[in-house]
Amino acid sequence: MSAGAAPDAGRVLVIRLGALGDLVQCFDAFQAIRGRHPRAHITLLTGSAFVGFGQAMPWFDAVWADPRSRSPLAYLRLRARLRAGRFDTIYDLQNKPRTARYFWLMGPGRRPRWSGAAPGAAFPLPDVRGLHNHDRYRAQLAVAGVPDTGAADLEWLAGDVTGLAPEGRFVLLVPGCSPHLPHKRWPAERYADLGRRLADRGMTPVVVGTNADRDAAGAILRDCPWAVDLVGRTSLGQLASLARRAEGAVGNDTGPIFLAAALGCPTLMIMSHHTDPVRSAPWGPNAAWIKSLDLADLGVDAVENALRLRPPPDIGPDASPHGMADGI
Repeated sequence: MSAGAAPDAGRVLVIRLGALGDLVQCFDAFQAIRGRHPRAHITLLTGSAFVGFGQAMPWFDAVWADPRSRSPLAYLRLRARLRAGRFDTIYDLQNKPRTARYFWLMGPGRRPRWSGAAPGAAFPLPDVRGLHNHDRYRAQLAVAGVPDTGAADLEWLAGDVTGLAPEGRFVLLVPGCSPHLPHKRWPAERYADLGRRLADRGMTPVVVGTNADRDAAGAILRDCPWAVDLVGRTSLGQLASLARRAEGAVGNDTGPIFLAAALGCPTLMIMSHHTDPVRSAPWGPNAAWIKSLDLADLGVDAVENALRLRPPPDIGPDASPHGMADGI
């Protein structure tokens, strides 16, 4: 099939596991797949923590939770479910050995058209070395005949922030990240220092994250009493609405920063040696990053200078002293 997967395929499966940032980076790919298969029944296979998030997306008709267990029984149950799904086309955007095994779970007999890294796939993964994650997905889908549909429409991603958003101008601080990767965290006391500087400039620091980030948030709030504590108090839709209103967002390599960048909020990601900006920089029209091999060596002056905010309402974009940076 030289034209790629049939656009009228009846049943399609999209595989993308991982964390919030991984899903956010797939928004454009999800939209492109729906555009290629407008009448298909499309299922997303994702992590159990993000089933609800996937159900809110406009691109899928069903969302399944991927079993994390690697027991033979779990694989047998997944095999039965995959085969019962009678999928015509499967897009594996995970492209890891675990999900490549799912291709073989579909046999014996007829297998769906498969896009991804599995040996024997109808649409094999092209050479994506040196590409950003966003461009990796675009290259993979191009092989399968899926046209690029541009930036995803994210109007669906919103929530009521009445009583949450502070009055006046505010900046989101995102001091958390995966608990098992503490080297990705810029010290909380430096977020507090940055928050005080923002307050001096007339902007309210708003600390966001999950309850797993409570310790970091608490340290900021002790040293920066002007900050607003929204840790553990926002849904992803509410976080999106806050990002649309915020003057900017600054945080570690973590999901809310990817989300803010995708929504066009002026965003600065603070990266340690763990993050490769070539592949994993935040993707968005106003996204920037700053990197230090050891975040203990990264000072507040450098972060403040790298942070680009929306101009005040009475200043036009041409008069703003801050231009957006692609990376620092």
